[in-house]
Amino acid sequence: MTQTQTRRILVGNCSWTDPTLIASGGFYPAGVTSAADRLRFYAEQFPIVEVDSTFYAPPNERNSQLWVERTPPGFVFDVKVFALLTGHGAAPERLTPALQALLPPAAAGKRNVYLRDLPAPAEALLWETHRRALAPLQAAGKLGAVLFQFPPWFRAGHEGREHIRRAAGELDPMRVAVEFRGGGWLADEAATARTLSFLETEGVSYVSVDEPQGFANSTPPVAVATTDFAAVRFHGRNRDTWQIRGRSASDRFNYLYSEAELNEWLPQIRALSARAATVHVLFNNNYRDYGVRNARQMTGLLGLAGGLPTEHRERSDPKAPGQHGPPSGQETLL
Repeated sequence: MTQTQTRRILVGNCSWTDPTLIASGGFYPAGVTSAADRLRFYAEQFPIVEVDSTFYAPPNERNSQLWVERTPPGFVFDVKVFALLTGHGAAPERLTPALQALLPPAAAGKRNVYLRDLPAPAEALLWETHRRALAPLQAAGKLGAVLFQFPPWFRAGHEGREHIRRAAGELDPMRVAVEFRGGGWLADEAATARTLSFLETEGVSYVSVDEPQGFANSTPPVAVATTDFAAVRFHGRNRDTWQIRGRSASDRFNYLYSEAELNEWLPQIRALSARAATVHVLFNNNYRDYGVRNARQMTGLLGLAGGLPTEHRERSDPKAPGQHGPPSGQETLL
C-alpha cells in the first residue's frame, strides 16, 4: 500500500470519555483529568473519534466549537444523531427546552417519546438543531460523517428508505452514513443488493460492522463502499452480552480483539480504501481500555502512524494495577 493510500484510512475509538476507559487507568496519564485535557490528549494519539453523547441528547453548537478548539488541524469527529432520528425512543427531558415546548401534552407525559410523537414544527426544529450544532465542525473541516445507527425495528421498505432519503436531504452537504442492526436490510443477497443500490443512488454511505452473529439485531460483516466514504465499526464478538439490558453499555461491548481477528479485516479495509477516498475504522468495544488498545493495534497492522506512546503501553496490560470495574454513566458532553 502506498503512502497516499494509507493517509486515507483513519483509525480511532468510539469514545474518549467512556467511564470505564477513564477508570481503567490504561490510557490517560496521571493529571489528565478534565474534559478538555482528555480530548487534547486523545487527539495526540489518534486522528479520529466518534461522538456518542449526541445519541442521548441532541448536539449543541457550544460543544462543537469546544471540540474544534481542543483538537489539532485535520482531526476528525464522526457524530451520532440523536436517538429520535434513528427510530429509537428518548425521555422527554432529553430534548432541548425548545423541543419540549412543542410537544403535545400527551407526548410530554410519556416515559419515552418517538419521532412520530413530534408535531411537524418540532421535527423540523430537530433537524435544524443538528444542522446548527454541527456547523462549527463542518466549517473547520473536522466533521467526518453523521452516523445514523438504526435499531432492528427500523425495517427495510418504503418508509425506511424515505426516512434515509430525507436525512440525506436535511443534512446536505454533511456526509450521512447509516448502520443497520438487522431490520431485513441485508437479510439475503437480494435484500443486500437492493439496500446497497439504494444507498449508492442516494449518496448515503454504508457502515460495515464486526459484531456477534445469529441474532435478530445482527448484521453480516459485509465490507462495501456505497460512496467515496466508507466506515467499519468494531463492536466486539461477545455473544453473551450482545443483547443484555439494564446494565451499562460498556458491559455489552466487553471484548478485546486478538491480533488474528484484526488481521481478518486487513484485506477488506484495504479494498475499501481502493474504492473510497476516505475510510474510517472505529472501535466501539468500549470496555475499559479495550477499544483504544485495539485501535492502536489496527493502526500498526495497517502500517499507519499513531497510537499510544511507548510510555503508556504497559499501563494497558489487563493485569496492571488500576483496572477497576465499570461504573455506570454515559459519555459526558464536553
